[in-house]
Amino acid sequence: MQILKRLVRWILVLAFTGLLLGVAAVGVAYWLISPRLPSVAVLKDYHMQVPLRVLSADGKLIASFGETRRIPIAIADVPERLKHAVLAAEDASFYNHPGVDWHGIARAGWHVIVSGGDKGPGGSTITQQVARNFFLSPEKLYSRKLTEIFIALRMESELTKDQILELYLNKMFLGHRSYGVAAAASFYYGKTLDQLTIAEAATLASTFQLPSVVNPLNNPKRILARRNWVLGQMLENRYISKAEYEQAIAEPNDAAPHEPAIELDAPYLAEMVRLQVLDRLGNDALTEGYVVKTTLQSDRQQAAVNAMRSGLVEYDHRHGWRGPEAHQDLAADASAEDFDRALAGYTDISGMDPGLVTAVSATEASIFLPNRETVKLGLEAMDWAHPYISDTRVGTAPKSVSSVLKRGDIVRLFRDEKGQWQLTQIPAAQGALVSVNPEDGALQALVGGFNFLRSKFNRAVMAARQPGSSFKPFIYSAAFERGFTPASIVNDAPLALPDPSRPGGLWTPSNDDDKFDGPIRLREALVQSKNLVSVRLLDAIGVRFARDYITRFGFTLDSLPGNLSMALGTASVSPMTMARGYAVFANGGYLVTPYFISEITDRDGKPVYQANPARACRTCAERLLDTRPPGPPPASSATASPSNAVAGSSSAGAPGTSGSVAGVGDAVLPADAHGEGVHAPVLAPQVIDVRNDFLVTSLMQDVIKRGTGAAAMALGRDDLAGKTGSTNDHRDAWFAGFNANLVTTVWVGFDDFSSLGKGEFGAKAALPIWMSYMGAVLKDAPSSILPMPPGISTVQIDRASGLPAGAGAPNSMPEFFKVEDVDRLRNQANQQQEDQDQQHAYDIF
Repeated sequence: MQILKRLVRWILVLAFTGLLLGVAAVGVAYWLISPRLPSVAVLKDYHMQVPLRVLSADGKLIASFGETRRIPIAIADVPERLKHAVLAAEDASFYNHPGVDWHGIARAGWHVIVSGGDKGPGGSTITQQVARNFFLSPEKLYSRKLTEIFIALRMESELTKDQILELYLNKMFLGHRSYGVAAAASFYYGKTLDQLTIAEAATLASTFQLPSVVNPLNNPKRILARRNWVLGQMLENRYISKAEYEQAIAEPNDAAPHEPAIELDAPYLAEMVRLQVLDRLGNDALTEGYVVKTTLQSDRQQAAVNAMRSGLVEYDHRHGWRGPEAHQDLAADASAEDFDRALAGYTDISGMDPGLVTAVSATEASIFLPNRETVKLGLEAMDWAHPYISDTRVGTAPKSVSSVLKRGDIVRLFRDEKGQWQLTQIPAAQGALVSVNPEDGALQALVGGFNFLRSKFNRAVMAARQPGSSFKPFIYSAAFERGFTPASIVNDAPLALPDPSRPGGLWTPSNDDDKFDGPIRLREALVQSKNLVSVRLLDAIGVRFARDYITRFGFTLDSLPGNLSMALGTASVSPMTMARGYAVFANGGYLVTPYFISEITDRDGKPVYQANPARACRTCAERLLDTRPPGPPPASSATASPSNAVAGSSSAGAPGTSGSVAGVGDAVLPADAHGEGVHAPVLAPQVIDVRNDFLVTSLMQDVIKRGTGAAAMALGRDDLAGKTGSTNDHRDAWFAGFNANLVTTVWVGFDDFSSLGKGEFGAKAALPIWMSYMGAVLKDAPSSILPMPPGISTVQIDRASGLPAGAGAPNSMPEFFKVEDVDRLRNQANQQQEDQDQQHAYDIF
């Protein structure tokens, strides 16, 4: 008995000693590790990585940028069923333990002893998992585990249980780039958390353990088994009833990928936004949850996309069938699986579905689609498919289906307005469309090419193309500044100028139709787009003066050629730059800078940037008090490329100076508007006289009423003005036009500067796209024309001489003039009449 008592005493002494040694060891370990423990206070204000979102002006999602999917959510907004599912799966005693499950640690320790050092189950609580994911590496080291425990205990002392659980539910990786339960619910089910069923909540909770392997998509069998175990734990912990358990167990796993629903097709603009925001806010812009609201109007953007695609397809069809996109040799007994493999790698392109020709006859072809649907095409579905021969020739119309398609061809199909399948092909030509509000330069729509996935080159802002005759209004504006009038007579006749760089040493420009009309009024010359008149006009006012003057419209001096070829539109410009220049005509003579970001807010919805762009503001009190004469704009606004500067407030830590973005150019910085109250408008510089603007615009209105843009009269509007443009060998086709509320430029061409083909002038290739867009966005909109300004007179002139005519004179017509020109021209007319009378008197003798 004494021996037994002594043995028990020694055991107690050893146990107590061991306990003391253990406590001492933990104390020493804490003393050694504590200086290196991170402060958990940062978790109280921790910012999860949240992607950058880009929205239209009316709130539609354009793009989301960032490597992770995350939708932060407050613990109060997490439904109880999801909380219970996570607790049942990961830590049922979470609200009761001090942050560490000592029993679990003991079990893990015992496992290490009996297994000879195998670091198996870790017994980690939710608090420990948060500590590990925020502060530690995933390595299985004893020192790391001890550090994890100490951090967990510190977290429990400084944070509430709900705060810890909120961090856990938002931070944890749940597979497929989804971080946090809200992002996972959106990706796997396309639902918000409150829409999840009990079974779906249990499935998400089952993903926490091995998210890359056991998730609703990668391993359906394992996730079902894990989900059912979680449901059993929920039932055991009385989180759900028996009936709810039975219903959830019977529910299938119907998870599927749900990418964020892009609501507006504007990828070129989205990339412009990404570059600008990165430039202004740094790399954190993609992870700090910023929301960018652009100036883009969703209805106008969609109309622009539709107009560009249909216009390029229409052009493409005019130039014939280039053959199938590819060809696959198919065995006679090929199966649907073989067809699937043949179509692998081909995706929808701008509504054009890939298809595999599986059978063909003279009257019909069978086309296998990626969804395993087989459609039949008859000859009427490909009647446009004349064989392509060259950019100027196509073959005869197809007389049989088999002359167009062969078995094994991979082709493109689309549904027409009646829902019928039609044969098509991806256009080889490209195009761009830019539409801005002339009042402040707010971008309304932008298309940089046929399809962003096929070509990310943004032709709307990056292309440097020759504008052809669409540049002539700027030459005419310069001429009106030098005393010319719409009635001035200039000779439309052949011209030869010395040019050693050309064969024969002469430059001999010509009109597009190689015809000459002799002396012609400037109004008629622009209406008919007479090249030789523009050359003579530029020669008369001087190239140097014209170049300096035209920079008032936002063109850089180095983009303008220093010779008479500038009259034919040989400058290097982008569609955005042309839209900016035409906006001066549309708004009464003020140079605005196109911009596309109106506001940036942080993750809490607080604005960190708000645009305050310079405005035309013709009727503002500040404008009416501004007595400065029109003139060249400040250097900063004259040379800035149309883009958008994004500057954060000082609180955002963003730089406040102008910068540049590849492909967009130096940005002009609109003032931040962070203060309270009403801010005085920033006035855009007046760069041309309002009367000059009125005269040039009246000429461009006639271009549409009876000139090269006459097709636009089909829109049934009286407020449109514009100009067509074509270049040598039809390499570029343009139309730029406007009313007082909207400016739009359209360009069509090949990236390699190939010819669009004979007859593909701006009126044929670009104007239909412009009409389709403007017709859609201006439908039912009231007429918008700037009023005739003071200082303009309407005078009857002689059609032949362009000089004022007497009352009731035959062959007369009304014309607009600056008031100071009227007396000069009347004196000139009187002098001409006296000369004629004098000559008549001499003739008598």
